[in-house]
Amino acid sequence: MHFAVLQFPASNCDQDAVHAIRLLGHSADFVWHKETSLGHADAVIVPGGFSYGDYLRTGAIARFSPVMQAVQKFAADGGLVLGICNGFQILCEAGMLPGALVRNRSLQFRCEHVFLKAATPNSPFTCRIPAGKLLKIPVAHGEGAFFADEPTLAKIQANNQVLWHYCTAAGEVTEKASPNGSVLSIAGICNERRNVAGLMPHPERACEKILGSDDGRLIFESMIDTLQGRTVAKAA
Repeated sequence: MHFAVLQFPASNCDQDAVHAIRLLGHSADFVWHKETSLGHADAVIVPGGFSYGDYLRTGAIARFSPVMQAVQKFAADGGLVLGICNGFQILCEAGMLPGALVRNRSLQFRCEHVFLKAATPNSPFTCRIPAGKLLKIPVAHGEGAFFADEPTLAKIQANNQVLWHYCTAAGEVTEKASPNGSVLSIAGICNERRNVAGLMPHPERACEKILGSDDGRLIFESMIDTLQGRTVAKAA
């Protein structure tokens, strides 16, 4: 499978994402923000960082980059898109995911490992995560608190669009487990079609045990399994 990893001015997790995909035995290439094509991508990763210096709002300028038109078309055609940290913010700004990411409740930048609990196995981003498995994944953000108004939040919940919650080491989803004050301790969501997802934690920084955890591999392996399943189905 081939992944396209976007690059914006001040992206800083793009190389980590490419390394993670190649570590899993698949190919990945960078796609600069001024490009109008994703090439022959099977999936897209919108990585973390500080696109355009986070001027105006996080992700607010990046959403207008030429490459985002290609990403929106790719997603509209059913392609898998994963936004990580700043990438999550960009996808929300672009209207590809509901809700918004706002300033951390502590008003501080948080850089630490957290625990995630998959809210559902029913997505291309969580299908390889074993039942009951908690993911130890790092966060690094100052504006990562997920927020949505009551009607939007109700719709997200009704459609089973919450993919990950912050939780304690014992697996309890509590307000204190969230590093940023996200509503309902939400760490990541998907769109209604379930082919676009975003999360604030960095799975690409948790793909090797030497980094403290390799749990992030399960998210990318879920995507790869889904893509391979599509290829087999298409060939049948």
